[in-house]
Amino acid sequence: MSGEFELIDIGANLAHDAFDSDRDEVIQRAAAYGVRRLVITGSDETSSLAAARLTQEYPGRLWSTAGVHPHHAGEYTEDVAGTLRQLLGTDCVVAVGECGLDYYRDFSPRAAQRTAFQAQLELAQESKLPVFLHQRDAHADFAAILEPMLDGICRGVAHCFTGSRQALQAYLEMGLYIGVTGWICDERRGAELREMAHEIPPDRLMLETDAPYLLPRTLRPKPSSRRNEPMYLLEVLRVFADASGRSPESVAAACTANAERFFGLPALARSGS
Repeated sequence: MSGEFELIDIGANLAHDAFDSDRDEVIQRAAAYGVRRLVITGSDETSSLAAARLTQEYPGRLWSTAGVHPHHAGEYTEDVAGTLRQLLGTDCVVAVGECGLDYYRDFSPRAAQRTAFQAQLELAQESKLPVFLHQRDAHADFAAILEPMLDGICRGVAHCFTGSRQALQAYLEMGLYIGVTGWICDERRGAELREMAHEIPPDRLMLETDAPYLLPRTLRPKPSSRRNEPMYLLEVLRVFADASGRSPESVAAACTANAERFFGLPALARSGS
């Protein structure tokens, strides 16, 4: 399927040091597979700044988010908020986040997670930008904080959705988009998501790799490295299309249109068109 589709990876951690030795090659390989546009995830102050700098090297191909992941919520200060606010005022930064709650790892105290999440939702309201959301094992608190804020937030995506049917329906009712990663390719952990794939409306779906994490386990031949990269978004597309009973062509077209609309990206003409 390489090069057959026009895809946007809405969540790639390209500022991660796993890509320090070959970042340009990773970006070029993705483009060869039809993944010509990427949204680079900011997960703390340092990575948000680095992601924004990367976008300057690839104008019209890379955009970024700016935020503090719940793992780093204990680092959220007024100075960090000031940095995020500056980044959110630039054209290359197209969403607030990654932000939310993670009670699975609990790398930051839960109270600090809730405070940082609330503060970043307020930044989304202030900046009029969409929000890139993270939730794991924290659905009740996540929904309780998010739902009252949604009237002032233009759009939100449940990044790397791994939740239950109850959570899926709740997020759809809130108007959220659903981000699907290589989690769906895991024979055990992704089973429930595959069963629910047909329940995600085409106009609410977006695809992402979360590279360098979540290498699709269905790739054949199996890559020699465990590092995920954006070129493998095609495997996420293939598995989702199969699980949902939709054609890869229709899924790709819907996801690309959704990502353009969600992040406010310009439409990109296909090669040869």
